Parts: sequence; structure tokens; C-alpha cells
Amino acid sequence: MSDKPTRILVVEDDLAILTGLSMNLKFEGYEVLQAQDGRQGLARALDETPDLLVLDLMLPELNGFEVLKELRQRGRDTPVVVLSAKGAEPDKILGLNLGADDYVVKPFGLQELLARIKAVLRRRYPASGPPPPVGFGDVQVDLNAKTVSRGDKPVELTAQEFKLLAHFLAHPGRTFSREELLSAAWGYDYDGSARTVDNFMRQLRLKLEKDPEQPRHFLTVRGLGYRFDR
Repeated sequence: MSDKPTRILVVEDDLAILTGLSMNLKFEGYEVLQAQDGRQGLARALDETPDLLVLDLMLPELNGFEVLKELRQRGRDTPVVVLSAKGAEPDKILGLNLGADDYVVKPFGLQELLARIKAVLRRRYPASGPPPPVGFGDVQVDLNAKTVSRGDKPVELTAQEFKLLAHFLAHPGRTFSREELLSAAWGYDYDGSARTVDNFMRQLRLKLEKDPEQPRHFLTVRGLGYRFDR
């Protein structure tokens, strides 16, 4: 992680818990972002790339399980600590299987929660510096800075093109249908079509492939969809 303060997004609809937890996290030196419903929480998690999420499950708009599932489907590996009154074993198993890094049941001890947050951060960010850029061919992608270069020249991608690229980079060698790519990069409620994916794949090839007509990295899998190979 960098020398900047660690940014934690707290998604919690109970204002008392949200306020109290945020104050204590700020006291510990964290920068705190807030959201009071699942849809806003998902948007802030995607747009503002916090270092960790504290995520309630029983949220309006989208519940915590839906937020967590959507994050992972879009290839985001942001650490998530679930904070919920749903303490039954099936709920814990579901949360962990969806990609949560820890699961804390309400009512919770503040010091225990802070300790769990610190433990998750240590596990997920063991190195002192930011993760290195991801490379393929003559392309370098900095997922933190959201920048792309080819050779020594920057490549301008739209925000949506970058989301699609990031999803592929998180799953090299995996074939995705057009419907899966729509859900992963645009969201499960996006009213788009397979043609949308085809158009964006064409743009990625034009910008990032040496020969867009004979792509090496962004491949069509006939009858199935698309695959990214490094």
C-alpha cells in the first residue's frame, strides 16, 4: 500500500453504527467513505477504489450479498469485512463463498472489529509498495491509477473500456459469454445487448492489439464468447 491513508468504505444503513464506526476508524488514522444503501455502496466501491469495505448485509436497494457478488463478478478483489446481525452458519458460509475476507456478527466489540480490519489489511497488502502494473505484449496496465500504456505511449480508454479490460485481466484464460461480460462490466441491471460487447471488444483490439484483425490477446471463442490470453 502507498503512504496515503488507507481508505475504508463503510456501507451501513444504521446511522448510529455508521457514525460511531466511522469516528473510530478516523481516530485510528483511516480515511473513511460512507454509504447507507447497497446501490450507493456498490457505486462508491467501483468508482472510488477503497482499500477495504466494511459491509452490512441487511441494506436497502441492494443487500450486502448482492453487493459482494457484483464486486467479485466485476473482477474487483477489494477486501471485504462483512458486518451483520445474520449470524447463522449458512449466512456466514454464503458470505465467505461470495468472497468476503471476514465475517463479524452484530453486536460486535469495537476493538475486535478494528483488530480484524487490521488483520485483513495485513493479509491482503503484505508488501510495502503498490502492486506492480499488469503487462501483456507491449501493454502495461496500472489498475490502481487506471492508466494504460503501450510501449512508451499512453493509451486513452473510456471508463467502460477500462472496466472490461480489468475484468479480463482478473480472469486470464477464462472464456466469458457476452451476457457474463455485460453483467461483469456493466452491471446485472444494464439493459444492453450482445452487440454492445462486440463493439467494446473491437475497440480494445484496435487500441491494444498489434494486429486487431488477428488478435493475440482478446480472442473470440466461436459459439461461446470471448477470452483474454496474456
